[in-house]
Order: sequence, then C-alpha cells, then structure tokens
Amino acid sequence: MLSNGLLSNFNNCQSEHMNETNQDKLKRAYQALEKMQARLEAINQAKNEPIAIIGMGCRFPGKANDLETFWQLLKSGYDAISEVPKDRWDVDEYYDPDSDTPGKICSRYGGFLENLDTFDASFFCISPREAATLDPQQRLILEVAYEALEHAGKTRESLFNTLTGVFLGISTFDYAGLRYSLQDPTQIDAYFATGSTLCMAAGRLSYILGLTGPSMVIDTACSSSLVAIHTACQSLRNQECDIALTGGVNVILTPELSINFSRAKMLSPDGRCKTFDASADGYVRSEGCGIIVLKRLSQAISDKDPIYAIIRGSAVNQDGRSAGLTVPNGISQETVIRKALTFSCVSPEDVSYIEAHGTGTSLGDPIELEALGNVFTSTQRKLPLFVGSVKTNIGHLEAAAGIAGVIKTVLSLYHGEIPPHIHFKHPNPKISWSDFAIKIPTTLTAWPKEEKPRIAGVSAFGASGTNAHLILQEAEKNEALPVMQKAVHCFQPQSYPIKKLIRNKSEPTKPHIHPLIEKRVYVADTHKIYFETRISENSPEYLAHHRVLDVTVVPATAYIEMAIASGASVIQSEQLCLESISILQPIILRKAEFKTVQLVLTPDDSDTYHFRIFTIENASSTLHAEGK
Repeated sequence: MLSNGLLSNFNNCQSEHMNETNQDKLKRAYQALEKMQARLEAINQAKNEPIAIIGMGCRFPGKANDLETFWQLLKSGYDAISEVPKDRWDVDEYYDPDSDTPGKICSRYGGFLENLDTFDASFFCISPREAATLDPQQRLILEVAYEALEHAGKTRESLFNTLTGVFLGISTFDYAGLRYSLQDPTQIDAYFATGSTLCMAAGRLSYILGLTGPSMVIDTACSSSLVAIHTACQSLRNQECDIALTGGVNVILTPELSINFSRAKMLSPDGRCKTFDASADGYVRSEGCGIIVLKRLSQAISDKDPIYAIIRGSAVNQDGRSAGLTVPNGISQETVIRKALTFSCVSPEDVSYIEAHGTGTSLGDPIELEALGNVFTSTQRKLPLFVGSVKTNIGHLEAAAGIAGVIKTVLSLYHGEIPPHIHFKHPNPKISWSDFAIKIPTTLTAWPKEEKPRIAGVSAFGASGTNAHLILQEAEKNEALPVMQKAVHCFQPQSYPIKKLIRNKSEPTKPHIHPLIEKRVYVADTHKIYFETRISENSPEYLAHHRVLDVTVVPATAYIEMAIASGASVIQSEQLCLESISILQPIILRKAEFKTVQLVLTPDDSDTYHFRIFTIENASSTLHAEGK
C-alpha cells in the first residue's frame, strides 16, 4: 500500500500534468483561432482589395486619339461636337427641326471619330478579306486595347496564355444592322457572323492576344462600360483573372437610332449637352472607345507596375419600377452610390469630385443632382463637392460613356486639376442649389489637396434602368508618378470602307434616280413599289424658278418626269410609254417648308404599272397625280 506521503505526491504530479495538458490545449486552440482570424481577414481583404489602373488608351471625338490630346481637349474646355459627316448619312436628307416628323432627326450634330474605315489588319494577323467585313467597333477595340497594354508596359508575348480577362461594354449594332439588311444573299460570306455580332469583340481580342481569362460583352445601355469595369474588378478579386482589359466602344453608322431618339425627344436640337444648365434640352450622340488595364493593387505594387489611379470599389443596381422604363430613379441612384462608398470604406465627406452621368436632359439632371446632394453634402463637409460631366465636351458616348468619364477622372487625379464644365451659364431652376454644397467648375480648377488622398466618384445610369457607381482614388505619392507616355507602336492602317459591300434597304440602287425620285424604299410584304424624296422651295434648285403668287408650285412636267423615271428604274429600260396622267391638285411649297413626296407603282397582270404621287405629312397622305 502507498503511504499517505506518496499518495499526496502522486496526486500533485497528476494535477500538474493535467494543468500542463489543458494549457497546451488552450494554447493550440488560441493559435488556431489566430490563424482562422488571419485567414478570414485575408479573405475579406481580398474581397475588398483595391484595384490598380496600370494602363489606358482612348479614341474620342475632337481628334483625341491619345491620353495627352484628350487631356488638352478637357483642360482647354474644347467643344468636340461637329455636324454629321457625309460618310455616315446625308444630314440634309434626314434633318428636320420638328422632332415629331416621321423618319427625321431634329439635330444635325454629333461627336464623331475620323478615319473610321481604316485599320491595321496585318498587325493583328487578320486577312484583308476578313478585315473588310469587320465591325469598326471590333477594329477600335483591338487597336485601343493594344495601346492601353503598351501604356501599362505589357507586351503581347508576356500576356500569351495568361489569366487575363476581357470585359467590354457595347450596346449599338449599326454595322450588324447594315449587314443583316443585305438584299443579295450571295454577299453573305464566311465572316458574316464573326464580323458583326457584338460578343465577338471580346472573343476576338482574347483570341488574338491568347488570353485565357473570362471574356465577355456587357450591354446595359448607357452604363455598359462602367458595369463592365465593375465586373472586371469583381473577377480580379475572385482570382478568376490576374489582369483585366475593360472599357467600352460606340460607333454611329446609320440614322435609325438617331431617328428613334429624336422622336422620343431625347436629343438636343443644337447638338450640345448643356448639363445642369437652365437651357438643358437633351443630349447629343457621340462615338468613341476607351480601354483601361487593371490589376489587384497588391500585385501591381509587387510587380512594380505603373499605377495611375486606384479603384477603391464599385456597385451596381437597378431602378426597378420607376415612373417609366427609361425614367431615372433618384432613390436607386442614391442607393448605388452609398453601396459603392460602403464597399470602398470611404465616407461621403472624403469624396471631393463627382463625374456625373449628366446627359443634359431636363428630367434627368435635377434627379441626379438631388441624389448627389442627399448623399454627399452633409454638415460635416468642409469644402463644396465639385461636379462635372465629360459629355459637355464630347457628347454622350452611350455604351462607352462610363469609360470616358473614368479616363477623364483618372487624368484629373493624375494632374491635380478639374477641367471646366462647359455650356453652363444659368443654373437649372429645377435644382435646389441652395440646399446642397455643390459647385460646377466652369474654369480649369486646382483640385484641393488635403491630408488624405484625393477621391472621386464616377456615375453611369443606363436607359435600361441599370445604374453603376465607381470610387476612384489618386495613386499614392510614395514614389514618383509614372509618366503618361504615348503608345510606342505606330499602326499602319489600310482602307477598308465600311459600306463598300453593303447596301441598306432604304438606300437607292443608284445615287439618284431623278432629282424628284431620290430613292427607292423597300417595304416588306407588298407587291407595290415605293419611291420617296424630300423637297422644298429651293431643293431641287430649279423649283425656285416655278413661283406663283410668291409660293413655289411644282410644275406639271415634274409629275411626268417622276412617272417615267420611276418606271425606267424598275423595268431597267428607257423604252416605255406613258398612257395617261391626271393631275388632281398641285404641290405647293411655301417659304422654309419641306415636304415628303412619295410615288407608288402598282403592277397589274399586263406588264403595266399604275402610279400615284402623294405628299406625306403627319402620317396622312394627299394624292396629287395618278396615271399609268
């Protein structure tokens, strides 16, 4: 038997051993908790990691084909809007100041790129035959993306077979519309689909550069490119890609969408976005392309990449049931901005500039500015919030509007200056300016610098109701800022006319059949043949000489000429006979008055065509002459 002393020693030893065992267990448990906490923090940090902008490229109206030229355009307050070029459509034919006129456009203006029909196909290993059928939006994406990569210091060889993603905002499909309206099916070649479908813009860029990350096109109308940037950032944070090429493109080739927007009273008749001004009456359509190169901030720092700005965070939402499908929702705009701020861990008072969506519409401007005021102008704000919009300079780039705003804001952060917001003379009286600490900079303004880095927000609100907001921060000044270098490679473009192999159904087979029979209009599901033209007291010019009591009267011989010219164009022969004609009432043209004249041929069973000549006004027609 154990003595009492030995028993006591045994119990003490056992107790000490148990205490040591429990302490070890507690220590190991604590260490495990620390590791789990560190992993959780790392996961949360990765989900919210800032994204570095390491390269940019652009093509914008006003010959802004590089970053330096674009910055000079902005800081000088340049207006890049011009009249519609002749290679898009005949502005005289489609213009009418009355937005209710069917088939017409109330504005003669837009923001356009030059040399849209040129492309360096050989550099991208694309055959001339394929290049000739390539949507100019795809051409622009390839060239601008390559320039953005050069700006980031990347080569195509270094990116081959890497997890590089492509995220593009594209919405318009003018080229596809032209291609799909081909009258002759024999013109459909092997490149018909790949040259015109929107998704191929992203796929082709990934294919040519050998990129294996996610590749997609996003269409949310006016917010497309900003939603694309948001998606690219999320993909980077989720480790789906290590580099992202993102941005948007918009090209205007045909008048159809402009006619639509004119009828919807969206367009400004004078072709200017007068954002936040009392005279704001709509926007002006524009085209262009912008691409930025993104990387996770930690990786960009590790790789010693140039960092031009930092994306702290972003958010996307929807208007839901607003007052109408395309009517903005102020509450939704406030919500998406607050979500972006929360994600970015940024307080509203730290944001000193907003690049607004700012289309310059009487409905949208007050809604947007009130939303900005509710979010940003609290009593804690020390300085007023600067608000501007690049649309006043270069117009509304639609799907590419967001990327244009981002590049402008990055350049502003880089240079420490806010460009002037032009066309702002009289504040819109529908906006409660006295309620908000908001300032519209009308001259080149030094961006106030405080202890914290400068922070800005960029908004884009789609006509489809999809809203996006991005929070940008200037790059840290621990090291010297990277130099804004121009692209090294100089493209050697060749001419590939966009409309060379394309004939739209609304276009004539010949330039002009007759001055009074300007074009043939193709109407589906009818055996009748339609011709149409637009005339005034001075157009065609000879009508000015046929005046009665100070008004122009279309002469009787004109109806005969119209009938013969239309018949000859249909039967492809000058050997025809005009059997009869009845003039029921004259066409009278008063000063500054335009009229649409329509001639309709109806064939019968005996190779005879009956013709009727009408004027069309406000969807009603007046018969002036008929015969066979």
